[in-house]
Amino acid sequence: MAEPSEPRLIHELQPDSLATPPASPEAVPSRSPRGYVVLTIGLPGSGKTTWYKRRGVTPLSSDLLRNLLFDDITEQRYQGLVFSTLRSLLRARLIAKMPWNYVDATNLSPHERRQWIKMAKSFGYEVHAVFFDVPLAVCLERNSKRDRQVTDDVMHKMAERLRPPVFKEGFDKITVVRVKGASPSAKAAAELEGAAPAQDSVPGTKADAASSPAAQA
Repeated sequence: MAEPSEPRLIHELQPDSLATPPASPEAVPSRSPRGYVVLTIGLPGSGKTTWYKRRGVTPLSSDLLRNLLFDDITEQRYQGLVFSTLRSLLRARLIAKMPWNYVDATNLSPHERRQWIKMAKSFGYEVHAVFFDVPLAVCLERNSKRDRQVTDDVMHKMAERLRPPVFKEGFDKITVVRVKGASPSAKAAAELEGAAPAQDSVPGTKADAASSPAAQA
């Protein structure tokens, strides 16, 4: 079995345009894990969908499954069925030894993230977190411009539940994505930044110059 890699903390800035290419990929270590499971973490409107689109990735997502199962992306009555099916799909990909696996969900708390991490580790996969540390006000503004909106009350409740990922949960790499000029949230500063074993910048972030708040999904 491959030796575990050193935990890594990476910073990114959100770009102005969806057409801006992502940073160059990291070099693959000489002793690679079996593969990677990437969890995005953040509020609606924080930029998760845009992050995937810029990379040409179609993640496993609850919206995708709602459309497949119920022909209705807004269906909210069968949350348990949706997420159990989502976990089954990830498990199938890991059994098939797919190297890169992405899960698009809010993943707000360690409790919500635990099953994903446990499954990935049981198959010998590294787990990466992409944490969108984007101010609530920015998320609310972007959400207000969407066709399918989350109510402000629900957004505030979700913000209260949001906890930054930390390495002790089992993550091997944490990427923190922010908008230009935004300071780390108090939660991130207290829980994530203070506990980071290492800190690196993402190659190409200067070219990635940061986003206009209204542009991200």
